[in-house]
Amino acid sequence: MSKLYSHSAHEVLKTQLESVVEEVKNKTPPRFRIRIRSLNNTVYDEKHRMLVLGNKALERRFNSIAEVRAFMQTCLMSRAIYDALKGGDHPTIRDLYYYALHTIEKTNIESFNGQDESDAIIQDIEVLTGLLREDMGVVADSRGSIVGNIVLESKGNKIDCSRLGIGSFSIPSLCDQLRINSVDAEYVLVIEKDAIFQRLNDLEYWRKNKCILVTGRGQPDRATRRMARRLIDEFKLPMYVLTDADPYGWYIYSTYKAGSVSLSYESFRLACPEASFLGMSMSDIEKYDIPKDHLIKASDMDIKRAKELLYVDEKTGQARYPWFAESAKWNKEIKSFLRKKLKAEIESKSAHGFRFLSDVYLPEKISTRDFIN
Repeated sequence: MSKLYSHSAHEVLKTQLESVVEEVKNKTPPRFRIRIRSLNNTVYDEKHRMLVLGNKALERRFNSIAEVRAFMQTCLMSRAIYDALKGGDHPTIRDLYYYALHTIEKTNIESFNGQDESDAIIQDIEVLTGLLREDMGVVADSRGSIVGNIVLESKGNKIDCSRLGIGSFSIPSLCDQLRINSVDAEYVLVIEKDAIFQRLNDLEYWRKNKCILVTGRGQPDRATRRMARRLIDEFKLPMYVLTDADPYGWYIYSTYKAGSVSLSYESFRLACPEASFLGMSMSDIEKYDIPKDHLIKASDMDIKRAKELLYVDEKTGQARYPWFAESAKWNKEIKSFLRKKLKAEIESKSAHGFRFLSDVYLPEKISTRDFIN
């Protein structure tokens, strides 16, 4: 079971807040040094094969007119999280927003202009303290589901994910508080779409093919990515990702594999560099003879996203997504998409029968190891 950090998180936040008080007492203008969460400060760690946050930082100073508001917000939110930890509570990010929201005395200025602003401050606090939101017991919306021969334990209650009928287990935001008691599977199959996940679950694909099914319902949340990473780390299972044949589906695979810019400071906990892309690919459209009337014309946004996946900075020679731009297989697939300007959904395989995906495509791709890494 992953270590919980509520006690140390409490101490870290207490120390941070006390240091501000001491600086004020000593008549030293307090400040926070926070690494910048941006594309320009996100680098690809070739050794670990994931996106990580760089070392560029900003100073958020109390005695700067331009920065005093953000400084105040950082203190307010740190105090809110500290109070929750002290009381043994697990607030949602929206709870924290309302807890810290107020009109500044003798003004008509709100402490936060909206939850987006407070959410960004929570991420700043993660980077500032080295604590993750989950370490601090902060709950957020989670969309992921899991099913298969896996037994979980929460607060002494065992959850057998093979005994949920046509249902599945919803991965909680604080998934590190789950103990994974046992897993009887040969691989993890991560599925972009919830509808496909539900269909494969209904057919008990996981039982017949001895695997664990996971879905993040599109772009995955932190908890889904964390659960996938735990299955790899704790049970040494290979992971295969199934998405639509389009740049947005491929980017979802990228998020699982190498992380994302917005959460690059958390990649070591979320990214799964060993993940392999199972499909769909442009090559699959020809290989499995997907009818032309089942293909979809690519939009301008699709084409823009595809070009971004292959983007290489002319000045530095650095690729934005090296695992795409520097891969011969991915170059072939993405350039084929740009040339044909067509895409296909996973469901297009139903042209060959409703069980073609579960009975032919997936078993064949996995047995022949027809992946893109």
